[in-house]
Order: sequence, then C-alpha cells, then structure tokens
Amino acid sequence: MKLIIRLAVNVFALLVVEYVVPGFVLKDIWTAVVAAVAIGIVNTLIKPVLQLIALPISILTLGIGAFLINVLLLWGTSRLVPGFYIASFTTAVLGSLVLSLVTWFLHKLARE
Repeated sequence: MKLIIRLAVNVFALLVVEYVVPGFVLKDIWTAVVAAVAIGIVNTLIKPVLQLIALPISILTLGIGAFLINVLLLWGTSRLVPGFYIASFTTAVLGSLVLSLVTWFLHKLARE
C-alpha cells in the first residue's frame, strides 16, 4: 500500500511541476506514471552510488553537489522515457527544485 501511495504522490508531483515549470512536458497521465516509476528506480539504484562518489564535492559545496546529482538524474530520466521532455538544464534545475518541494510536502501529508 505504501508503494502505491508513493507512486501516486510522485505522479501528482510531476503533474504539478509540468503545470508550474515551462519547458517541463509530460505527454499524458501514463507518461507521468512511467516517469514516476523510472525516477523511483533511478533514485533507488543509481542515486546512492553517485552521492557516495560525489560526497567530498557535496561536503565542500555544502550540498550543492547532491542537488546537482538530483538535477542530472531527473534530466537523464527525461531522456529515457518517451513523452517526457525537459527543454533545458535551467528547466531541469527548476523542475527538480519544485519536484522536491512538492513531493516532500505531499509525503508529509500522506504520513498524517
């Protein structure tokens, strides 16, 4: 049940980001579902390895390195999922920031 709630939160967050950030495009709701699953897989398997490798840089930059890893993984996921398009690196930065804030807020609401 937790997995379905997390997936629904991530799909909704992606749809919010599409609405708020220009250049962040999802073809339809099914593309949002596939993108949410892909982002979940990438964040589970690849992100911890990259964060471990980039730990010294993240410490020196006070966390900016970790944020850039999030941006690059989001941008890379958009390249893998058909119908999911991010126009530029700036759009990926804004999208990652909004996506992080919205998912954080919605996960807080889902816990209560």
